[in-house]
Amino acid sequence: MASEHEAMWQELGLDLAAHDQLLQVLGDGYGQIFLSQQQRPEGMEYFNFVMSEVHGLRIKELVDGQAEGKKVIGSFCVFVPEEIVRAADATLVGLCTGADFATDLVDQMLPRNTCALIKSAFGFKLGKVCPYIESADMIVGENTCDGKKKSYETLGGLVPNLYVMDLPQVKSEQGRQLMAAEFQRFKEAVEELTGIEITAERLAKGIKIVNDRREAMHRLYKLRVADPAPISGLDALLINQVAFYDDPVRFTESVHKICDELEERIKAGQGVAPKGAPRLLFSGCPMAVPNWKVPWIVESSGAVVVGEESCVGERGTRNLVEPKGDDVDSMMEAIVDRYWKIDCAVFTPNPEREEHVKQMAADYGAQGVIHYGLQFCQPYQMESLPLEKKLESQDLPVLRIETDYSMEDVEQLKTRVEAFLEMLA
Repeated sequence: MASEHEAMWQELGLDLAAHDQLLQVLGDGYGQIFLSQQQRPEGMEYFNFVMSEVHGLRIKELVDGQAEGKKVIGSFCVFVPEEIVRAADATLVGLCTGADFATDLVDQMLPRNTCALIKSAFGFKLGKVCPYIESADMIVGENTCDGKKKSYETLGGLVPNLYVMDLPQVKSEQGRQLMAAEFQRFKEAVEELTGIEITAERLAKGIKIVNDRREAMHRLYKLRVADPAPISGLDALLINQVAFYDDPVRFTESVHKICDELEERIKAGQGVAPKGAPRLLFSGCPMAVPNWKVPWIVESSGAVVVGEESCVGERGTRNLVEPKGDDVDSMMEAIVDRYWKIDCAVFTPNPEREEHVKQMAADYGAQGVIHYGLQFCQPYQMESLPLEKKLESQDLPVLRIETDYSMEDVEQLKTRVEAFLEMLA
């Protein structure tokens, strides 16, 4: 990362030595995993640039916006309604959770058997290496699981403005009423933070910005149906990850641009892997930057990932907000309708997720499913075994992988993936 940003990082309170170490590892890993790929679309150059400046120019944009009075809100989850944030001219960004950092400090605050994602969030904060956390005017935590819910009691003492959103875990009428009340409470909190009243006009604008981005991603997903695959699963995952950081309007334009290129590649029969290469669907826990380990193992073993049933994938972008009226109440109702459809594993029962996995596998011509679970993530681990049995009963093979963010199990995972691919063949 260019040294010109060091003064900004220092002002944000980052540990410069630790941060330089993180950026070095991130850069080396990115080069090894992404830049070594063959037949990459030219449009990926934009996303390469975003990643090269994800802690640099993007943070400067946020800081410059704050100087003009615009607020930054950080979140960990796709349940946080971005439409409300955009309606108040604020920016919603994803927070750092995809790698182990400052584990010795984390172990002093959290049990060792805590979910890797939660421990990672604490590690980035305690290690002072995440400029998104340090620049946020508000951090939103959501009670999607017991681990997060209890960890926020500790995180609240580490960040100046933690807002905790309660979410239902049973899809009932009472649960939906809770979500509606929580979204209304969040709207009021955003208005108080920004000093901006969210009018119908503002909310309509926020809905359009986020819907446009989702529609661009829907276009990308549909193009991945082609064989040979016009884009690798790694690059598609990267685009999904960048969506949590980048300016949404600029991001939407860049996704449409690469989709134009992919359409031409499909017409020419050009792909990133040979026609007929094994096609796999990922399902399960989200993968935040720089969590690229398992897709890299899969695709370097000769398969291609054609879809992600994940929050950093189709679960996070599947539906649009469709208002039935032009007043604030109608739009807020439509926002609740959209987020209520998310089939996160925290819901019980959760039959919609099984149906979405089966439908995605059929749509993308996937020959098998890799169920990816983070260690100690109880909701997805609990769903993994019954999901595997149901899919395999319908002749859709499943490989369950449970791992963390370390690279210690790479060879073991590679052996298992290669054996799975041999079975599919």
